Amino acid sequence: MEIKVFNNNVEKALKVAKKKLAGEGLFRELKRRRYYEKPSVRKKAKEREAQRRRQKWLAKRRPE
Repeated sequence: MEIKVFNNNVEKALKVAKKKLAGEGLFRELKRRRYYEKPSVRKKAKEREAQRRRQKWLAKRRPE
Protein backbone atom coordinates (compact mmCIF):
# COMPACT_ATOMS: atom_id res chain seq x y z
CA MET A 1 0.00 0.00 0.00
CA GLU A 2 1.26 3.43 -0.83
CA ILE A 3 -0.08 6.73 0.49
CA LYS A 4 1.09 9.94 -1.11
CA VAL A 5 1.44 13.13 0.92
CA PHE A 6 0.60 16.35 -0.89
CA ASN A 7 1.61 19.79 0.37
CA ASN A 8 3.03 18.33 3.60
CA ASN A 9 -0.52 17.46 4.68
CA VAL A 10 0.36 14.46 6.84
CA GLU A 11 -2.95 14.52 8.73
CA LYS A 12 -4.91 14.00 5.52
CA ALA A 13 -2.53 11.24 4.39
CA LEU A 14 -2.93 9.50 7.76
CA LYS A 15 -6.71 9.73 7.47
CA VAL A 16 -6.55 8.16 3.99
CA ALA A 17 -4.27 5.39 5.28
CA LYS A 18 -6.60 4.59 8.18
CA LYS A 19 -9.57 4.47 5.82
CA LYS A 20 -7.76 2.04 3.49
CA LEU A 21 -6.68 -0.18 6.39
CA ALA A 22 -10.20 -0.20 7.83
CA GLY A 23 -11.58 -1.12 4.42
CA GLU A 24 -9.29 -4.12 4.30
CA GLY A 25 -10.49 -5.19 7.74
CA LEU A 26 -7.12 -4.83 9.45
CA PHE A 27 -8.42 -3.13 12.59
CA ARG A 28 -11.17 -5.70 13.03
CA GLU A 29 -8.63 -8.49 12.63
CA LEU A 30 -6.25 -6.92 15.17
CA LYS A 31 -9.08 -6.54 17.66
CA ARG A 32 -10.13 -10.14 17.12
CA ARG A 33 -6.61 -11.48 17.63
CA ARG A 34 -5.92 -9.42 20.75
CA TYR A 35 -6.99 -12.36 22.94
CA TYR A 36 -7.23 -16.09 22.34
CA GLU A 37 -10.64 -17.30 21.21
CA LYS A 38 -11.71 -20.87 21.66
CA PRO A 39 -12.62 -22.52 18.34
CA SER A 40 -16.26 -22.90 19.41
CA VAL A 41 -16.50 -19.18 20.24
CA ARG A 42 -14.80 -18.28 16.95
CA LYS A 43 -17.29 -20.45 15.04
CA LYS A 44 -20.28 -18.80 16.76
CA ALA A 45 -18.90 -15.33 16.06
CA LYS A 46 -18.38 -16.24 12.40
CA GLU A 47 -21.97 -17.49 12.14
CA ARG A 48 -23.27 -14.35 13.86
CA GLU A 49 -21.33 -12.15 11.44
CA ALA A 50 -22.69 -14.10 8.46
CA GLN A 51 -26.23 -13.70 9.81
CA ARG A 52 -25.69 -9.95 10.22
CA ARG A 53 -24.43 -9.65 6.64
CA ARG A 54 -27.38 -11.70 5.36
CA GLN A 55 -29.90 -9.51 7.21
CA LYS A 56 -28.26 -6.41 5.80
CA TRP A 57 -28.38 -7.87 2.29
CA LEU A 58 -32.06 -8.84 2.67
CA ALA A 59 -32.93 -5.39 3.98
CA LYS A 60 -31.42 -3.81 0.87
CA ARG A 61 -33.36 -6.12 -1.45
CA ARG A 62 -36.76 -5.61 0.14
CA PRO A 63 -38.76 -2.86 -1.56
CA GLU A 64 -40.32 -0.43 0.89
